[in-house]
Amino acid sequence: MSPAVENSRHLEVEVKLPADDLESLRGTLRMAGAKSRSSLHFESNDVYDRGDGELARAGCTLRLRRTDGGSTLTFKGPARFEAGTKSREEQETSVSDPDAVERILTALGLERRFRYEKRREEWDLEGCVIALDETPIGAFVEIEGDPSAIRRVLQRLGLDFSKAIPYTYAELYRRRRRDDSSLPNDMIFQDR
Repeated sequence: MSPAVENSRHLEVEVKLPADDLESLRGTLRMAGAKSRSSLHFESNDVYDRGDGELARAGCTLRLRRTDGGSTLTFKGPARFEAGTKSREEQETSVSDPDAVERILTALGLERRFRYEKRREEWDLEGCVIALDETPIGAFVEIEGDPSAIRRVLQRLGLDFSKAIPYTYAELYRRRRRDDSSLPNDMIFQDR
């Protein structure tokens, strides 16, 4: 979840919830003493897989993310759900030339299967990273950290843990397209 990643391998533990009012949530974060970690920035995320969907079937994700601040290549292993949180192995590294990485992935037989965009800002509170995401299908908040810290942050921010959703943005969008086939194949902003 960090915009300045060199190389990291860790267990990502997070919850994602729909957010009705990000501006109000920003105010609540400030009042709770949260510190801004990154200002609002644009992200373009390309998800790669083999033609047969091998990675997705295994519950894995290979993502190339581009932002104004740099690019990262991320591998996420299969998700496990415990006590309402989602956890998965995450390995990521900074990428100086995302176009070259894209060519390498293609040469290895991988293809871009899905693109999703979002506008994101991040905050720190009680050892958790709180991401406020504006997407083409609505606003969301993701809280990443230790499970007990996540619960404390949810309580401090007045968020309802029972509204947590276990889906990735790719899955959320797939479900949305199932209900509205007029949506484009990728989850992209139409105003960019």
